[in-house]
Amino acid sequence: MAFLLVLYLAVAGQRAVLFMLSGEPVAVAIGVALAVLPILGFWLLGRELLFAATAQRLADRLAEEGALPKDDLPRLPSGRPQRSAADAAFPPYREAVERAPDDWRAWFRLGLAYDAAGDRKRGRDAVREAIRLERSQRA
Repeated sequence: MAFLLVLYLAVAGQRAVLFMLSGEPVAVAIGVALAVLPILGFWLLGRELLFAATAQRLADRLAEEGALPKDDLPRLPSGRPQRSAADAAFPPYREAVERAPDDWRAWFRLGLAYDAAGDRKRGRDAVREAIRLERSQRA
């Protein structure tokens, strides 16, 4: 998907340049407006790839420490955890963060629990907090 996005952004950038090179005032304005799309797209893609790489690094650290939660939730045919089972397994992870709000490991596990429960936004927010805490501990 990232490759297709890069291809799309490259074509949009090429079209923006062609509009700007036409010399027609309206076409130049369209080209300038269109140039925003690839710039914004590459920036957002870079942020997502950096987030993914950093989250994977933290997951690898937890795996090395043997601190990743067990993935033993019952699954739907799609492979996603059953929502009711994920919701039932959630409280210990929330309580761990409440007990140790500066522990990046607890925040990361909370993010995994949110994701399993189907709440991707809160899961990503919890993982972002884990990344922030881990970076502050390294500094």
